[in-house]
Amino acid sequence: MVMTDEELLVRMRTRVPPTAQLLGQELLALDSRAGTVRMRFMGRPEFCNPMGHVQGGILAAMLDDAAACAVIVKSQRRIVVPTIEFKVSFLRPARMGRPIIAEGRCLKLGRTVAFAESDLFDPEGALLARLSTSCVPSPLEGEGLMIERPTEGGA
Repeated sequence: MVMTDEELLVRMRTRVPPTAQLLGQELLALDSRAGTVRMRFMGRPEFCNPMGHVQGGILAAMLDDAAACAVIVKSQRRIVVPTIEFKVSFLRPARMGRPIIAEGRCLKLGRTVAFAESDLFDPEGALLARLSTSCVPSPLEGEGLMIERPTEGGA
């Protein structure tokens, strides 16, 4: 059964993988036809290096989550998307205590490999980092390892 974008947005906000919880991921918008997502993260102090910038590996994880979500949204199925390679370019530092906006897009969804990109922006819209990736779309076995988040207005 194919969900509407609104139904999918609610489901993906309330059932998240542990990494989304750890990174404080907030899914803002999605478009399944276009294969795009928009998310927000926060530059938490525990993510920072000694200069007060979010460490590159943390930024790569944010980018990877955004790209993976874009592929999942585009597929309109219950899949996982194990990454087989990625490249990240860091353009500006992401600062502690500031929102980080992620935009992910599925470039091509094939039967065996998908290609995606994602970008991170600061609150003023400056590009912080870009990821290019390929992954293997595969059916989700069972329920997967997910965390239930309360819905808006819930406890």
